[in-house]
This record gives sequence, C-alpha cells and structure tokens, in this order.
Amino acid sequence: MASLLVVVAATTSAQDAVYPYGVPAEKPDMELSAAMERAYEQYIAPSTWGNELFTKFRHSPIEGLDYHDGDGTVSRRDPSKIVKANGKYYVWYTRRSTPTPPRGAAGGTDVIPSTDWDLAEIWYATSTDGFTWTEQGVAVKRPPKPQAGWRSVSTPDVLVWKGKYYLFYQAFLEMSGTRGDDCPVTASWADSPDGPWHAVGKVVIPNGAKGQWDQYSIHDPYPLVYKGKIYLYYKSEANGKPRPVRFTGLAIADNPLGPYTKHPLNPVLNSGHETGLFPFKEGIAAMVIRHGNEHNTIQYAPDGVNFQVASSVSLMPIASGPYVPDAFEGNDDGRGITWGLCHHTGAGSKDKRYSILYRFDCDLSLDVHDEWMKEPEHWFPPEVYFHSQVNAGKRKQLIDVAEKDLAE
Repeated sequence: MASLLVVVAATTSAQDAVYPYGVPAEKPDMELSAAMERAYEQYIAPSTWGNELFTKFRHSPIEGLDYHDGDGTVSRRDPSKIVKANGKYYVWYTRRSTPTPPRGAAGGTDVIPSTDWDLAEIWYATSTDGFTWTEQGVAVKRPPKPQAGWRSVSTPDVLVWKGKYYLFYQAFLEMSGTRGDDCPVTASWADSPDGPWHAVGKVVIPNGAKGQWDQYSIHDPYPLVYKGKIYLYYKSEANGKPRPVRFTGLAIADNPLGPYTKHPLNPVLNSGHETGLFPFKEGIAAMVIRHGNEHNTIQYAPDGVNFQVASSVSLMPIASGPYVPDAFEGNDDGRGITWGLCHHTGAGSKDKRYSILYRFDCDLSLDVHDEWMKEPEHWFPPEVYFHSQVNAGKRKQLIDVAEKDLAE
C-alpha cells in the first residue's frame, strides 16, 4: 500500500506542474511534451523572438542593371557571395545575352540557348550601397571549343585565400538539356576582384563514381574557409527523373585548387537547391531553400557537417548570394549575415522568360537584434495566393471527384 501511495503522489505532482505564462528562456524542471522538448533542445530559443537563426526575409528590387526591355534576351542569375574590396561591394553572376530567349534543347543552336543558363558567361558588378549596382563587364568568358565551358560557364561563387581571388563555376561541354545538366566544376583565379582571371584548365571537383549519389553532376559550388581549410559545399541530384532528389555534399582541401576530399558522410544536407551557407558561432549555418523534406529551413552544424534544423522560415531568397564579412576568416566565431542578392527566374512572359537579380534583407546575425525581422507573420493580398490556383484541367478533375463523392 505504501508503494502505491508513492506512485499516486508522484503522478499527482506531475499533473500539478503547468507550463508558465511567461515563456522561460531555460527549460523548466517539469515533464514536457515532445514538441516543447524540441523547443528547448533543438532550437536556440523556445520562440522566434530569441532565435538568432530565425528571420523574416524582406525582398527589394535593385537598380542599375538593364534587361533589354524585358524581351528575354538578357538574363542575370546565380549571384555569388558578396565580397568587400577597394571600398565597394563585388558580386559575380551568370549572365546570358542571346539573340532570342531559351528555346529548349530541341530549339537550341550555336547561338540560340536551350536554357536560361546556356550560352552564358560570368559577369560582375559593384555597388557602394547594395541597392544600386554598376555592371563592370565579363569576368570569365567561354573558352574555345573543346575546353571545359566552351558551351557555357555559369553559377559562380567566390573564395578569397591568401591575397588571391578564386571563382568556382560550372563549365558546360554540351548544350544544357541534351542529356540533362551534366558538367564539371572548374575555377579561375586573379590577384584582384577586377581580374584579369586565369582559367586553371582542370576539373576541381570530380563527379562521383558510377552508382554514387553525385555520379552525374557537381553543381552550385560554394566555398568557405573553416578550421584552416577550404570547405566547398556543392549540390547534386540523385534518383533520376521523374522524381529527382537534391542533396548537398562537402569536399575539403588545403588549397583552393585541391586536391579535394569528399566527406565520408556525404550528403550532408538532405534537402535544398542553391543553398547559401555562412560561418555561425563555431560552426556553419545553411539556408536550405526548395526541394526535400526540410526545405524552407535554416540549419546549423557545429562541425560544418552534421546539420540540424534550427528554424522554419518562409519567402527564402532563391539562389542566395549573401554578404558574409567573415566567410574567409575561419576564426570559429562566425557572426552571421544581414543581406545579400538572390535571383528570380520567373520574369517576363512565357515565351520571353528571363531571370533578374534582387536584394534580400534579414537578421541572421549575432550582432544585430531586429525584432522587425523576428515577427513570423506575412500579410499578402489574396492575389498572391490565387496566383498558384489549380488550372482548368485540374479543376475539372476535382469537380468530377466531388460529384462522384456526393453521388455515393
């Protein structure tokens, strides 16, 4: 009987403990649901207000870049990380300038692009305020055939290492869409962000062996300096069509041009496409946009490898190129980011589609505490939601389902 009374007393005590109104910053000494355990164990803070890796994203147009009256012949996309040098901000990106908009693999020729990133080169622009940009010209031209990149060079990102600048990018050896998007990653280097750029003439990150997750493509190279080494993150696509799965891997080197060793735990992110990363505290944070079970999340890995979801966010910048002031310092004290550039690929009409660069702002910084950026709510007019309404064919299908359901 005594033991029974003890059990009853303990149960009653647990039931009497009620979570307090003033949300405590530290986990209270009481039994919690699985959801509240996660709030304290998985996240920096139990709510968005104190979570340094939660933010609302604000998006703004930028000025200074011409798009040829929106006829689809000029496109800019895939901005790199932003670098500060010579009293200016620098960004590199994919630029296509062709006689016509993309016409698909069946309509592509030596001068007509198949995709938005076909027949492209890498250009750069500078700014003194991050809102108005001046295009400076081409950084990396397409080399003569049959060199890697003769068909297109695209999707650059930048590394600064021991006083030199390195651009990593995709180098197409065939028209995009012919067999997919197979292409190697190569690099160019310069003593100045204004060039001239010198092509290294070799594949920097090789594809995986047959049967491995990255056997066909190494895309979106994204280098950071971490623990005294170069951590180069990249995307690949597994599983094939019609149900491709995008993962992110990691390759590590002591020098910018390698050799790179792929991490044995690859892939290190199970979701995302064109993922932006930055040093944060002693580890690496990732903006995981698009695709996968964990898309639209900010993730964090204290070791740069084993990522966990740190927050769920909305309206993430697509193909983000953040301004990361300490991207190349490797001091185990990453301070985070507050702005950058990204792209939107839906500008123009269906037959004149092109991409534009624009700016995003956020608070993913340990040095900024902007509650305006921590409010999780977005307020959109109905037209924003109705833009993605079902088409006529799907609407008819759903009406047929309803009629069948009501007839039963």
